Amino acid sequence: MLTRRSLLLGSSALMAAPGKMNVLFFAVDDLNNHVGTYGHPVKSPNIDALATSGVRFDRAYCQYPLCNPSRTSLLTGMRPPRTHVTGNVTWFREAMPDVVTLPQHFRENGYYTAMSGKIFHDGLNDDKGWVDGSTPLQKRTPRPQAVYAAGADRWQAVDSEEDQLDYRIATEAIEHLEKRPQSQPFFIACGFHKPHVPFVAPKKYFDLYNPDDVQLPKDFAGMPTGTGPAYRANFDLFVNREATVPLAHEAIRAYHACTSFTDAQVGRVLAALDRLHLRDNTAIVLIADHGWHLGEKGMWAKLTLFEPSARVPLIISAPRMAAGKGCMRTVESLDVYPTLADLCGLKAPAVLEGKSLRPLLEDPAHPWDRPAYSFLHRGPGNGASGVSVRTEQYRYTEWDGGRSGAELYDYDKDPTESRNLAAESAQASTVKKMKELLRSA
Repeated sequence: MLTRRSLLLGSSALMAAPGKMNVLFFAVDDLNNHVGTYGHPVKSPNIDALATSGVRFDRAYCQYPLCNPSRTSLLTGMRPPRTHVTGNVTWFREAMPDVVTLPQHFRENGYYTAMSGKIFHDGLNDDKGWVDGSTPLQKRTPRPQAVYAAGADRWQAVDSEEDQLDYRIATEAIEHLEKRPQSQPFFIACGFHKPHVPFVAPKKYFDLYNPDDVQLPKDFAGMPTGTGPAYRANFDLFVNREATVPLAHEAIRAYHACTSFTDAQVGRVLAALDRLHLRDNTAIVLIADHGWHLGEKGMWAKLTLFEPSARVPLIISAPRMAAGKGCMRTVESLDVYPTLADLCGLKAPAVLEGKSLRPLLEDPAHPWDRPAYSFLHRGPGNGASGVSVRTEQYRYTEWDGGRSGAELYDYDKDPTESRNLAAESAQASTVKKMKELLRSA
């Protein structure tokens, strides 16, 4: 005979049953760690609030500091040496026709999957992952850098908010939440374009910042300060011209304005989640595809293996997990796939190279000895290939297996990566250990 207590316990168990948790996934294009919750003077109240409800990962790293390769690794759970995607024009299914992507895995396990905005890179979408919102596959061809830069190397304040693409993307995500099938759990992904160049945002977000108050990085320079494969000429911003201090103030202000605009769109979607009373059974992820230089070492944009480019913001908020905590463990973007599978009670594909972050969501100080790996191929004209391994204290990078250079940085003593220790005899044992980690990538 069922008692009232047994019925209540059964109901509670059903609500918490593995496989029934929803997922709301935010991907932000070109967002570095200039966010309020990461200690920067950027107005991002909605992302900051999300961090207070979950875990903020302070040492999270992408697998490749470029849109398509990074998103491919994140959404397939495999590193670039296995995906064979190292540029923005390769569709991942050309190299891996049978791979099961993150949204596809949820769809095949009974989830309603929907996307709005940029999740995979532009038109290189997942043909098997989405029930709603997917766009047709659009193969791309490389654009000449001069043509690309002409449309990117600028910033502008505009009047209308509703006319901006990211506003419409948030609206579509809200519609997916409202119209979702009630009989299925959901995996809804929302991908915002800003703060990707050009830095265009409504004027009210520019008005949040005074250019004179903008802080330049400690290692700021008007032009790239080094040579060799670790450095590169600027693109996206300050192409073939110096970033003077006044111009740098204006550019960073514009980047922060775009970040605040995106934060407002995140807030709109989260408000809809709360209005629909879905927060208590939804895991929420916010992550960027890679970081972005804002004048560090004289460089702007992505495509380096330095911290500003390889490090990403990552926040995960999930029911019955830690809240309002920061995690200093070293994690990777490709850890998101097995983490969400774990949280939702799904068996993760065996090919995944990441690891579930659930232990760190339960206890952000949990022991964790996994490093993070990032890759980069310079391409024609400077064809060196770089592989980098990051631990909690060090980053070690080799170019062409060390033939074109090596770097070692100690972040306990040198957070701006100003002193390369790789050739110092006192660091020989550290270099040896880092080499061993690198070989296991």
